[in-house]
Amino acid sequence: MLKKLRSEVAHFNSQPHNFRILVMTNIVYAFVLPVIDIFVAAYVMRSSNDPTKVVIYQLTIYTGIPLTFLLNGFLLKHFNIRKLYSAGMLLSGVSMMIMMSLKTLSLTGIGVAGITMGMSFGFYWANRDYLALAITHDGNRNYYYGLETFFYTIIAVVIPVAIGWFIESWAGAAGAHTAYLIITGLVFLVTILASIVCFRGTFSNPVQKQYVFFKFHPLWYKLLFLALLKGLAQGFLVTAPAMLIMLLLGKEGALGTAQSIGAIIAAVLMYIIGRISGPAHRLRIFAGGLILFAIAALFNGILYNEVGVVLFMLFLLLAKPLMDLAYFPIQFSVIDILSKKENRGEFAYILNHEAGLYVGRFLGAATFLILAYGFSVEIALRYAIIIIAVLQLSSIYVAKVIMRERVEIMKETAPKEEEKLMAI
Repeated sequence: MLKKLRSEVAHFNSQPHNFRILVMTNIVYAFVLPVIDIFVAAYVMRSSNDPTKVVIYQLTIYTGIPLTFLLNGFLLKHFNIRKLYSAGMLLSGVSMMIMMSLKTLSLTGIGVAGITMGMSFGFYWANRDYLALAITHDGNRNYYYGLETFFYTIIAVVIPVAIGWFIESWAGAAGAHTAYLIITGLVFLVTILASIVCFRGTFSNPVQKQYVFFKFHPLWYKLLFLALLKGLAQGFLVTAPAMLIMLLLGKEGALGTAQSIGAIIAAVLMYIIGRISGPAHRLRIFAGGLILFAIAALFNGILYNEVGVVLFMLFLLLAKPLMDLAYFPIQFSVIDILSKKENRGEFAYILNHEAGLYVGRFLGAATFLILAYGFSVEIALRYAIIIIAVLQLSSIYVAKVIMRERVEIMKETAPKEEEKLMAI
């Protein structure tokens, strides 16, 4: 076992310097992500007891992201990418401070905090996606995302449990608010540490300065449709676990415990899959994640109780990393080939891709809000996820078409390279 562990450490150390720095930066920032994804939504839920406000908060976040992607493209002409990447991480702490300073959770206050968090995500993901694309190649992207997912999932075991029970250790509403303030301060410190690690890299800005295009190769429009389907779940799935657990289990401690169930197994599984799989395995990995997500949605919709929530979280812990592990390499492999074929910078595709995600996120959140206002919150929480999960199953076919057409284009331009990568 020790020999195997040393072998894996040696394999990581054999990767380029920027590869290792980017992974370490994202690992440090990963300590913040569960707080942003879960407990901020729980705070809104605790303070307002209104699931629709949680979804509205999430929608304002997703509105801020594409706008900041566009702003980031302009700022890259004037600032080093490390500064913008760090700014995104620091803004997440600022957003939490805004939220905690609100005396009452009005829609205006939620909107300001949400837009600020959206800007944080926009700077973070725009620059992280570009750097991940720039420092990896199609042969090692499964390893890159498998490695990141391994650490993310391990951290997702520790942080939700620790924070959940820390919040519950404070008596009363005032005590819980104090606990959230302390957590906000710690989040800000972690984002500073992640920024320091980031500056150890020698990351370069995109060479091409034009990022906005309106006409693309037909293959890109298929990928945008795949992004729309992915965005459907993101529309409220980030906050859905918090809403379900706060409604059906009632406490942040239970929220943290439920998040940790099965996470260790999922982490090890993601690392192994990322380590041994190659480009040829991505469709099967992607399909596995989508099917598990559909099963999770069915458990939640049919049972809609404490057991249903736990089962939903268990399957989701496996489904989400599987989908991400396959999706990002598929996306980047398309960008690799089309950026050369259309003679455009990679960031132009990353920026445009965010538009596809946003449309999906908006439709996903709208589905929840329509069901919540038209019928009831319970109907929305039970059936919106099922509707979206069923629609997402079509992603399997779309991904298959994308990968087939991508191979055909690659054979025309660099057949030997494609054969080599597909054999990995």
